[in-house]
Amino acid sequence: MVDRIFSGLMLLVSLILLVMAWGYTAPISYDPIGPRPYPVMLLTLLAVLSAVIAFRPAKFAEKIELGLNKPIIKNLAFCTIAMTLYAVLFEMLGYIVATTLMAWAVGVLFDGKWHKTLIASLVMAVGTYYLFNGPLEVSLPAGILKPILG
Repeated sequence: MVDRIFSGLMLLVSLILLVMAWGYTAPISYDPIGPRPYPVMLLTLLAVLSAVIAFRPAKFAEKIELGLNKPIIKNLAFCTIAMTLYAVLFEMLGYIVATTLMAWAVGVLFDGKWHKTLIASLVMAVGTYYLFNGPLEVSLPAGILKPILG
């Protein structure tokens, strides 16, 4: 029942955001289709899938035991704090440092070995930074590494 309520709320939120996204226009016509299609496609997909979960027949719905206990709630709280700090520190520290710290914190939180998680986080952050700044041509903040990255 909780999954149906949550899906119903997600359906409502996605429809509201879909109406808002429908009016997106670019101030400069640098792209023939503009910024509208991506959020509209994602929100449409979210709305359809939320409706499927919210209104599916009971015979197809299996009982989902969420199993919320203290360790899981603690991990969810720390994960939320890590993502909030990531959003706050993103511009100041830069993409590479902020992403490495956030991915490392979440990895360790879910029982990853700290040194392996740190290496994986750093490789992921540096790799995606150069992917976005290179072929994808999306500028990400360099932050405190600006003297090194140029």
